[in-house]
Amino acid sequence: MATTELLVDGMTCGGCSSRLTDNFMKELGVISAEVNHTLGTAIIEHNDEISTSKLEETVLSSGFRIGTHSGINWNDKEIWKQSANNTKWCLIGCSIGEFGTLAAYSLWNIGDSVAIGTTLYYFLLILPLINGLITSVMLETGLLVRSQMDFKNALSTALGMSFISMLMMEIAMEITDLIFTKGELGMNPIAIPFMLIVGFLTPWPYNYWRLKKYGKSCH
Repeated sequence: MATTELLVDGMTCGGCSSRLTDNFMKELGVISAEVNHTLGTAIIEHNDEISTSKLEETVLSSGFRIGTHSGINWNDKEIWKQSANNTKWCLIGCSIGEFGTLAAYSLWNIGDSVAIGTTLYYFLLILPLINGLITSVMLETGLLVRSQMDFKNALSTALGMSFISMLMMEIAMEITDLIFTKGELGMNPIAIPFMLIVGFLTPWPYNYWRLKKYGKSCH
């Protein structure tokens, strides 16, 4: 018995993976087939008599394309759409904590009282990032609880989300704000739409890659 793994491009839903699985199983000598449309993979267990080219013919006759190991397929519109939705929820959660902290700095004139480059300045610079991560996890936990998941599992799932994505988002937004405030701690209202745009676009490709390769979402 042999096992062959193929990369498959063009699958967009569970129906695609089911159709390809059924077509593999119709081939004489195929023992099992595990097809994942999100990852774009097909793992087939089969007799030694079946060649890789024969399995590739099944993929092509099913209406899909053979992928390559050279990299991720960046043309999957469904994955872009799903990763955009994931990124949107990351943005909402992270913005609550970061924007709230920066707005508080402006309200209490923190920027006027803390000199740029001091130890306190750098501590206060990191605080909005920490608060953004906290509110993002809180939002995700609430959404999962609302979808009937118990609190313990919801919190564990939220903590297991991609902190890389959230950190990229937080850092990109704060840098954008600092450009508008010229390094002073606080919130410039004019910067808000630019912060949201940059915060969304910065981690979006990473979220696509993570979802495409591992089937994992940031949110």
